[in-house]
Amino acid sequence: MQIILKKDVKGTGKAGDVVKVSDGYARNRLIPSGFAVEATPSNLAKVKRDKANREEQIALDKAEANQVKKVLEGEVIKLKTRVGEGGKLFGSITSMDIADAIKEQTRLEIDKKKIVLLKPIKEIGEYEVNVKLYTEITANIKVAVTEE
Repeated sequence: MQIILKKDVKGTGKAGDVVKVSDGYARNRLIPSGFAVEATPSNLAKVKRDKANREEQIALDKAEANQVKKVLEGEVIKLKTRVGEGGKLFGSITSMDIADAIKEQTRLEIDKKKIVLLKPIKEIGEYEVNVKLYTEITANIKVAVTEE
């Protein structure tokens, strides 16, 4: 019997796959527990449409991420903060501070979780910071920390 998997099933396939399994396994286990539906022509057409929509959405997301990358890589994000002796900051610059500065200077909203800081910024200077925009798209931005 041919079925369309709704969820990943170990040893059988991933969600959206059309697979052939024994009738008993399909009728007694996969379909009743909601892991699969029978592969009727209408269900196959729906899966095909959903897959096309998903691929189109992924392409749009990648294009948007590339545009954001171009904007971010052309900017130097400037942060002003209070400084103590020897150029040491009071506290440190966090990914949230950088996200707020990006929003203020470029009007782009970047989630603080997408900003990768290998170590906290605790001194005045220029730093390279990675912003993970999409799975394989990462923007390298310059962050300039100056005295207030």
